[in-house]
Amino acid sequence: MRVLILGGDGYLGWPTAMYFAARGHEVRTIDNYLRRTLAQQTQSEALMPNPNLPDRAAIFRSVSDLDITVDIGDVADYRTLSRIFQEFQPEAVIHYAEQPSGPYSMIGYDEARLTLNNNLNTTFNVIWAVLEHAPDCQIVKIGTMGEYGTPNIDIEEGWLEVEHKGRKQKFLYPRQAGSLYHTTKVLDTDLLWFYVRTFGIRVTDLMQGPVYGLSTEEADLDERLLPNFHYDDIFGTVVNRFLVQAVAGVPLTVYGKGGQVRGYLNLIDTMQCVYLAATKPAGRGELRILNQFTETFTVNELAEKVREAGKEVGLDVQVKSIDNPRKEPEEHYYNPAHSGLLELGLQPHYMTTEVLVGMLEKVMRYKDQIDTRKIMPRVRWK
Repeated sequence: MRVLILGGDGYLGWPTAMYFAARGHEVRTIDNYLRRTLAQQTQSEALMPNPNLPDRAAIFRSVSDLDITVDIGDVADYRTLSRIFQEFQPEAVIHYAEQPSGPYSMIGYDEARLTLNNNLNTTFNVIWAVLEHAPDCQIVKIGTMGEYGTPNIDIEEGWLEVEHKGRKQKFLYPRQAGSLYHTTKVLDTDLLWFYVRTFGIRVTDLMQGPVYGLSTEEADLDERLLPNFHYDDIFGTVVNRFLVQAVAGVPLTVYGKGGQVRGYLNLIDTMQCVYLAATKPAGRGELRILNQFTETFTVNELAEKVREAGKEVGLDVQVKSIDNPRKEPEEHYYNPAHSGLLELGLQPHYMTTEVLVGMLEKVMRYKDQIDTRKIMPRVRWK
């Protein structure tokens, strides 16, 4: 297929570009370095140095003989995206081109406005580029399990059949996001659903849990191909943060009671899920929603897993509960369904001690580059 990856410089975008190229697809990617810029502005740079996107593509070509076409540009600029769609005629578009951080969206007005404008405009532009230039192109949109919040009922895969006064209808599952970033994802889904039912486009919306991991088969060809590994409080996901804290000798920062439950998945499984969604597409006029995670843990359980893995490599990992900077339930019911991707063929990789040890060993090689000032929460919801 011709696959267009939006946000191809990101933690997920770059590994996805290599993953599709390695499986014989023609890959084109675009990024405007928004995440890199915001990380610099907030002193939240990644642990490992990452070459720019054209250099990454050149390095990948040198070790694999595979090409990834790179555009530096802004998906929020419709003229740019329209030109690329006209030239490339993608058969699938993977949409990562959003400001990806809940904490960043809660810093203040300017950050909230940037998040809202960027995230909704990029999704709106993708829809219209498909409508105008590639009407059979499938959209694979990266959503988030955070759209659902933590309701006191089971979470279905995107849809809920409601019976009211003797009548039934299927609706989008009720959503109650916990940050402005997650709220933009809710609005994305509503926007996509409107255009699906109005114009018959085909969309898979992947409700992804927090991702952890450093390695993919392609990234391991050369250290310079590693993804952007953030460990700070703004752009770092909780497992990645804990692993760096363990190596740095900083007690693992459990927010509040630590009973918050989420669904997690390995970076390798993100690649699988996106690939399955693209190669086994939704039908015309279908909004297919899949919950993308492999297992659930409380934050306390994650901390214990990292502590046990640390023992294997000689680290004395401490755990410390701190005041929760976020506004969220710290103990709650959480039972989300996630059968759709398994039915499509997902082969899960689980968070074993061996997996965490492998990540710790890789992080330890970069121990001298850890800046512990980036670890404690700098953004508060209240």
